[in-house]
Amino acid sequence: MTGAAQRLPGLTACSLCVGETLGADDPVPGGQLARLRAMQEASEVRLTLVECLDECERGDVVVVRPCTAARGRGRPAWFAGLAGDDVTGVLRGWVRSGGPGVSALPPELAALLLDRDGRQPG
Repeated sequence: MTGAAQRLPGLTACSLCVGETLGADDPVPGGQLARLRAMQEASEVRLTLVECLDECERGDVVVVRPCTAARGRGRPAWFAGLAGDDVTGVLRGWVRSGGPGVSALPPELAALLLDRDGRQPG
């Protein structure tokens, strides 16, 4: 991983269910996956697509991982229902400011937070 990539938060999404909560009503060509890929193309996150995040009963689950430098201060943040322009814009702002372990979680994202292990992300 290059030095520049180490400074980016990681973003993991399920390739099978990304965008499912918006479905055919999503006005963006390529839907939520296109929004997430745009974040990677803008060098805001390191995007990883996986086949399952083991949260199949929820929709649009994404995980934001701290950048390498913040791993000791922050924990991965799991979100459900993270889809659409507005909330993705809030996510973009948060990761641009550093994400977990660097900047405070915005209230709009806190409402979508999953408590996976009883601890809050840093």
